[in-house]
Amino acid sequence: MELDRNGVLIAMSGGVDSSVAAFLMLKKGYNCLGTTMRLYDGDVSSSSVLHTCCTEKDVEDAAECASRLGIPFEVANFTADFREKIIDKFIRTYENGGTPNPCIDCNRYMKFGKLIEHAKRRGLFYICTGHYARIEESDGRFLLKKAVDRTKDQSYVLYSLTQNQLEYIKFPLGEMTKAEVRALAEREGFLNAHKHDSQDICFVPDGDYEAFMEKYTGKSYPEGDFKFSDGKVVGKHHGAVGYTIGQRRGLGISYSEPVYVYDKDMDNNIVYVGTESMLYSTGLIADDVNWILFDKLTDKLRVTAKTRYRQKEFSAMVEPLDNGGFKLIFDEPQRAVTKGQAVVLYQGDIVLGGGTITEAIGENR
Repeated sequence: MELDRNGVLIAMSGGVDSSVAAFLMLKKGYNCLGTTMRLYDGDVSSSSVLHTCCTEKDVEDAAECASRLGIPFEVANFTADFREKIIDKFIRTYENGGTPNPCIDCNRYMKFGKLIEHAKRRGLFYICTGHYARIEESDGRFLLKKAVDRTKDQSYVLYSLTQNQLEYIKFPLGEMTKAEVRALAEREGFLNAHKHDSQDICFVPDGDYEAFMEKYTGKSYPEGDFKFSDGKVVGKHHGAVGYTIGQRRGLGISYSEPVYVYDKDMDNNIVYVGTESMLYSTGLIADDVNWILFDKLTDKLRVTAKTRYRQKEFSAMVEPLDNGGFKLIFDEPQRAVTKGQAVVLYQGDIVLGGGTITEAIGENR
């Protein structure tokens, strides 16, 4: 099927960002189809959930916006794919001692995986989302760059985009600030002009990951020991999957100074705790790597990096590993580097690529 290069599928979440993105693409003369992905059919479908995406209220808001803009609208059911690629991986990562990032996986497998395929089946060349990031073409290669509004920049959660995907993506909000987006929405009379941004994981809106996993899998995660690095037992935990690196609250441990989770032994059901100094590492190992600026890292390279979405970038040296992963050595020790999370590498505004953290390394690890 020949794709319509003037056709664009708008991924409409029901929020203000995707609504304004649809408006901008329509004004540029594109033939637009509004599409909301149905990803999850659990309890979060209730309209009382205020800070997640993918609720029934979100679908209604997206449909209302599409109607206001005069563009066709549809709901695409991807619940089976979402369970396999996002929820099942989320649980596996926790059970293996990591801390997953399902929003990054949703971008990777759903929004810019399944949705691009869906757009092509509809005969549309592009998909468009309300992400705050920029795509530029340079010397035949597509670059992913930070958004103009650094307070809303979402390039960290988009590092897995490939050259084949970037060709088909539009990010019309990349040159705008959030304030400008809301002002435009208000001027155009969008009902969601001041709607809250989604903040929580859609399938765990109350944040109780362990309870969700027990309900979803039918498993019970047993109690085990809290231990200091010297092997001393200092308390009982309520299931190792329920704790993450850097956690301080909810441990129930009395000590002369604050203690934090710094490691987990899932095979022996042990959660290791210690003072804050134990949280710092001098480097990390990453795999499942995606490079954007180039096809392959062949030598050491100076970069800046982030191991969490809201983290300030830090300086580091990256070097390739024989297995396709990379080692990142920090200029200064970093706090709470966590297995399962993403590490994203930059040079200035440009996203070089990134990967999944498999190990934190350094003197205290």
